Amino acid sequence: MAIFDEAQEAYLNSHDLCVLGTARKDGSPQLSMVNYVYDGSHLLMSVTKDRAKYPNIKRNPRVSVLVHDGRKQVIVYGTAEVFEGAQRDEMIKRLREHMGNPLPPDTDPARFSASLDRLKRIAIRVTPEKVLGDPNG
Repeated sequence: MAIFDEAQEAYLNSHDLCVLGTARKDGSPQLSMVNYVYDGSHLLMSVTKDRAKYPNIKRNPRVSVLVHDGRKQVIVYGTAEVFEGAQRDEMIKRLREHMGNPLPPDTDPARFSASLDRLKRIAIRVTPEKVLGDPNG
């Protein structure tokens, strides 16, 4: 079952910055601007383990994502998963390509993975469960 209509998919594909909402330990919202890529099913993003988003998602994977452009917006409610290792590496490569910063073709995968480990970088995949908003304003 498709959760997004055509206009919402086109909108998500034409943007790369969102507001990620997670729940703090006390239940209050924590909001962060992050880059994302829509892969046709999920929203992919990357953060570091030393930011609030990481422990918030580990504790409570329910998230909200706002992609807005003035009055135009799409709001996604869903479940976030955290990835490390090879899956993380592939997701971050996709994010870099989407952002216009692809890895050089001769990049050693092991060195790339080690550099992400040193930076404490993880990937997040949000599985949409509900969507609201009109991307046409």
